[in-house]
Amino acid sequence: MAERSTAAVDVADNSGDDPLTAKADKAATDGVAETQKKVVTTAEATENKAGEPQSGEQPTITAPELHSGHKLARRYRLEECVTRLDGFSSWRAVDEKLRRAVGVHILPADHPRARSVLAAARSSALLGDPRFVQVLDAVEENDLVYVVHEWLPDSTELTALLAAGPMEPHDAYQLVSQVSQAMAAAHREGLSHLRLTPSAVLRSSTGQYRIRGLAVNAALRGISADRPQRTDTEAIGALLYAALTQRWPYDNDAYGLSGLPKGVGLLPPDQVRAGVHRGLSEIAMRALANDGATASRQEPPCTTPDELAKAVAAMPRIRPPEPAFPLPAPPEYQRTTYQQGTYGRPQPRPQVPQPVVVPPPPLQSRAGKALKWAVSALLIAALGLGSWQIADRLLNQTKGSDTPPVTQPQTGEDEKDKPNGKPVAIVEAHDFDPEGDGAENSDQIKNAYDGDPKTSWPTMRYDGYSKFGNLKSGVGIVLDLGKVQQVAKVDVTFEGSTSVELRTAPENAASQPDRAGGFTTQASGHGSQVSLSAAKPVMTRYVLVWLTDLPAGGGGYKGQISEIKITS
Repeated sequence: MAERSTAAVDVADNSGDDPLTAKADKAATDGVAETQKKVVTTAEATENKAGEPQSGEQPTITAPELHSGHKLARRYRLEECVTRLDGFSSWRAVDEKLRRAVGVHILPADHPRARSVLAAARSSALLGDPRFVQVLDAVEENDLVYVVHEWLPDSTELTALLAAGPMEPHDAYQLVSQVSQAMAAAHREGLSHLRLTPSAVLRSSTGQYRIRGLAVNAALRGISADRPQRTDTEAIGALLYAALTQRWPYDNDAYGLSGLPKGVGLLPPDQVRAGVHRGLSEIAMRALANDGATASRQEPPCTTPDELAKAVAAMPRIRPPEPAFPLPAPPEYQRTTYQQGTYGRPQPRPQVPQPVVVPPPPLQSRAGKALKWAVSALLIAALGLGSWQIADRLLNQTKGSDTPPVTQPQTGEDEKDKPNGKPVAIVEAHDFDPEGDGAENSDQIKNAYDGDPKTSWPTMRYDGYSKFGNLKSGVGIVLDLGKVQQVAKVDVTFEGSTSVELRTAPENAASQPDRAGGFTTQASGHGSQVSLSAAKPVMTRYVLVWLTDLPAGGGGYKGQISEIKITS
């Protein structure tokens, strides 16, 4: 039985195997330096799918009697015992040589699982993947076997994150994406986890997730599995399910989370809690498939971490929430003189008025009168001169009216701005998805301008809304004309009624703009046969056909371009 439950070492988490104490003083974790709340569970509640002991576990063995201050290899000084369970113990320690904190698992050399623990630790150390908490040393010395691993003071355990409430869709997406990719890489090297619980996942201060206890946790507990990839995939699905709903996806409570109601079966996350992202809900159900059965609406189950990682990558990218900016504080309340009151305050003394010197009326003196006559004379002379000049100009215009106007020859600029209807060749094209993951079936892009209307380039499928599931403002195709040419009209043939805009890059653009705002909108339209004509011909090298609203198709919404033609 564990003396303390902690996330300091992943095996120290007893959720799923042994009852937790509700009054733990504090928890020291690889990534948690804060107090974590623990809940009391019964023995029946802990026998759940995530922590069910396997047939390979051995009976309880007394852990080595060690104490704080004991040194291993005259280097690792033990500081605090965080777990003592089934013949092994886990400690927070200090590497006095490198002056850093580390975690240590210790068990007797004659322990039935000592050899397998050493082998698992050495295999995990050889992986060298930074997405996993690294094994630093694995030694057999003085009748003891001990495994030393990293201690991460700037990370937070997933158990603590889930205790605060369900995750935002973007955070849950990052969790399942990073963990599934990391486990897929581990399985490619022949390593499995088999003990992937919320306490085995840490999130760093930069938002990166790291997994601890790869291979070692299962070896310490004697856990094995006939289908290790299936076991780890289902564990990732359970983590995503908990992140979306703050519930454990089985009948029993575990890891401080309430289980599902008994007898109702495995409910999709979007039926357990309102507002759950539908795409992530389906991913969780595909990962939680048992014996080939799945509660997913359409897609097949994911049976390996690699399949799960690919399914997550195929989803439309989930944007992070917009940052919340505080509203400006209202101006301080200004109290009026009436509200302040004047009772008891010294009254201002009345000011003695100063005598005002009244100046004499202007221009009433002798010199002022002379000045008035001079100004008047100048005004009369100016009016006379102006009248004479106006009359002279009118006479000249009358004489010149008999002369025929001279017609200026038109320049070549006007001729260049006229459309000539000649086809413009498309040298190259590629998909344009600046607000998504940057890929929209790029391998089929040539079908949009190959001259064969039977072939087409499709976008990805979007669920829920025709405007790309409300995930982005549009996607499209950038057409490279090879050099700056005149473009007057672009004809686009769609499969299904589609909204589209014609956009062009600046004439002096050295390369294709990397965002939609870098192009200028010339025309827009809607339908299956759309002709987009600019107000006047445009000189450009890069033409963007930008789709803004998609027709229904493929169980959701998807756009398809059969043919594009450009004329000058």
